[in-house]
Amino acid sequence: MGEVVVHYVEQGTGRPVLILHGAGVDHREAESCFEPALDGVAGLRRIYPDLPGMGRTVAPESLRSADDVLHTLLGFADEVSGGAAYLLIGHSAGGYYAQAMAAGRPARVAGLALVCPLLPGLRDIPEHRIVSGSAGIGDEVFRSYFVIHTPEMLERYERHVAPAAALVDHAAMERIGERWALTADHTQAYAGPTVLVAGRLDSTVGYAAAVDLLDHYPHASLAVLDGAGHALPHEQPELLRALLAEWLARAGCPRAGVAPARSRS
Repeated sequence: MGEVVVHYVEQGTGRPVLILHGAGVDHREAESCFEPALDGVAGLRRIYPDLPGMGRTVAPESLRSADDVLHTLLGFADEVSGGAAYLLIGHSAGGYYAQAMAAGRPARVAGLALVCPLLPGLRDIPEHRIVSGSAGIGDEVFRSYFVIHTPEMLERYERHVAPAAALVDHAAMERIGERWALTADHTQAYAGPTVLVAGRLDSTVGYAAAVDLLDHYPHASLAVLDGAGHALPHEQPELLRALLAEWLARAGCPRAGVAPARSRS
């Protein structure tokens, strides 16, 4: 497999947090959602890569499967973390790879957060329906992605999601998609701090498969949010922020402005 140069942006300094976006977008969507969600936590270096074939990360012809993408992401994580254990967050397809990364190298992953993860064995996926707003706004992709159809959600889509469409390498995505199932056992138990977040109205991956994951993670919290679909990070930002704050606390991250406790001799 040829070398893949992964484009990324980062914010802040400190403990590395690798944040993986979903399919058909780029780092800008993840950044727009998770920067506010991680606000208030001190000492985090938030790293947002473009996955291969999306954004500014080119997928060479030699990259032909999800296993190849996983190999690329593991190498990238090793490089940008400098050998330190890192926190890992994945949305949608990013969650699929994040789960496999934690299973394959549990000692390197200090905490795992899966938000609306794409998973094998999807089941009981609900039909798409709108919970608020107007059914007549936005394009077809917006209307099928969001369940809250308001001008605010449309503005978020047009600003942070839609621009990535022009950068998607569809040939590469199709090539990888033909072998999208990872061959490694990525459902192996991971014992680190974990949070699973799903949208009850997610018509892309559903929520049942995420619930099924609970037994694989002995230290996992699970939340299925009503009023949210696959665009949950946009639609329920305050709940997501609270859930991630609790997860980060379990991973030993202090809140901003709160100094860690010191022992007295």
